[in-house]
Amino acid sequence: MDLMTISSLLFFALLISSAVATSPCDSPSDNSDLSVIHIYGKCSPFDPPKPESWVNTVLDMALKDPERVEYLSTLVAQKTTSVPIAPGQQTLNIGNYVVRVKIGTPGQPMVMVLDTSSDAAWVPCSGCVGCSATTFSPNTSSTYGSLDCSMPQCTQVRGFQCPTTGSGGCFFNQSYGGDSSFSATLVTDSLTLGKDVVPNYALGCIGAVSGGSIPPQGLLGLGRGPLSLLSQTGSLYSGIFSYCLPSFKSYYFSGSLKLGPVGQPKSIRTTPLLRNPHRPSLYYVNLTGISVGKALVPADPKFLAFDPNTGAGTIMDSGTVITRFVEPLYNAIRDEFRKQVQGPFSSLGAFDSCFTASSEATAPVITFHFPGLDWKLPLENSLIHSSSGSLACLAMAAAPNNVNSVLNVVASLQQQNTRIMYDVTNSQIGIAREVCN
Repeated sequence: MDLMTISSLLFFALLISSAVATSPCDSPSDNSDLSVIHIYGKCSPFDPPKPESWVNTVLDMALKDPERVEYLSTLVAQKTTSVPIAPGQQTLNIGNYVVRVKIGTPGQPMVMVLDTSSDAAWVPCSGCVGCSATTFSPNTSSTYGSLDCSMPQCTQVRGFQCPTTGSGGCFFNQSYGGDSSFSATLVTDSLTLGKDVVPNYALGCIGAVSGGSIPPQGLLGLGRGPLSLLSQTGSLYSGIFSYCLPSFKSYYFSGSLKLGPVGQPKSIRTTPLLRNPHRPSLYYVNLTGISVGKALVPADPKFLAFDPNTGAGTIMDSGTVITRFVEPLYNAIRDEFRKQVQGPFSSLGAFDSCFTASSEATAPVITFHFPGLDWKLPLENSLIHSSSGSLACLAMAAAPNNVNSVLNVVASLQQQNTRIMYDVTNSQIGIAREVCN
C-alpha cells in the first residue's frame, strides 16, 4: 500500500471520526444545556404529518394558533380560586419544540414538548389506552411514588378529582388541542435534565387519551406556577432559564435550553416581567409600542396596556407559532407595513399581507419597544416566504375576534435565533440576537 493510499485512508477515517463526534443531534454535555429541537426537525423522533415544504408545515401548525390564543385569553379573564378549575378544562398548547429528558431511576428517555405557558409536566405511562408506543414504565423505576389527594400538589393541578370521602390517588382530566383529551394520575419521580437529577418531581402519569393532538411523549411546563420546572427545582436553577429556538428552516433544528445562571449571556439587555395574579403562569411583558421602519405605529394605548383584571397585555409564548395582536393593533401594524412596501397584496393561509418577493428590499424592519429594550426583528423573523419563493408575507396575524380576545402573544416564529432569558427571581426577561441553527 503506497503512502498516498495510506494518507487517503487516514483522511477519510478522520472525517468519519469527526462526523460521529460532532453529530448535530448529540446532546450538549454541559449541565446547564439541553438541546431544543423542532418537533419535525431532523433530530426529532417524530415525523411530520405529511411530506411538504417547510412553509406549508408552518401554515399547518399555525392553524391551531387561534384556538390557543382564545384559550390563553379565556384563562387570563378567570378569577383566582384556591380550588382548580373543574375536570375537562382545555389546555390548548401546540407542540413546536421538544427536549430530551429522562424520568425515573434508572432514567427512561423521553422527548417532551416545551411550553412556557404551562406549569405541570405529564407523560404517557405503560398501559395507557390510545397512547404512542413510547411510554414511561413506573414499575421499573425505584424512585416512583404516588401522591395522595391530601397532598398540596394535588390542588395545584387543573382538572383534579378526589374522592368525596376517604383518601385516594390524585386524578385529573384535561382537554388538549381542541380535539383531544387525556386522564392522568399525579405522581412523583426523578427528572433528569442533562446531568442534573431533580428528585420527587411531581408530574402527570397519563392512563388514557382520545384524539390525535396529545404530544406523543409528554410535555414539560416552563411557566411560573407552583408545578412548573422553576418552582419545583427551587434553588437549583435560581429561577433562571433561557432558550434559543432554531429556525423552522434549519436542517437539524437544534437550539438550546440553558437552566440556571451559569452560562447565561453577560451583556443581554433586559426589561421587567409583569405578574398577573389571576394568571400567574404567564410571562407578561410591557410592550409600549411597535415601529414599522422609522414610523411608530399609531395605536390606541389601551391595546397595549397591561390589565390584570381583564388579562389584557402582551405575553411571551413558545407554543403559539406566529405572533398575534388584538385586531385593532394588528390592523394598524399591517396598514403601516403596506404603506412602506410595494403591493399589490394577497393572502396565504393566516397571512394577509403577501407581496412579490422581488420587492422584499423595501420591507421595513419591525421593532418591538419595551422599557429599557428595543427588539429589532431580523427579516427572517418578520417575513415568511411561499414554498415557491415568489411571495413574501408579513409573518404576523390578528388574534381571534371574540369577546375575550384581549391578549397579544409574541410567538415562536418571531423568537427564532434569539436568546430569550427568563429571570423570575429578579422579575425580568432578556432578549439578544443569537444564531442557534
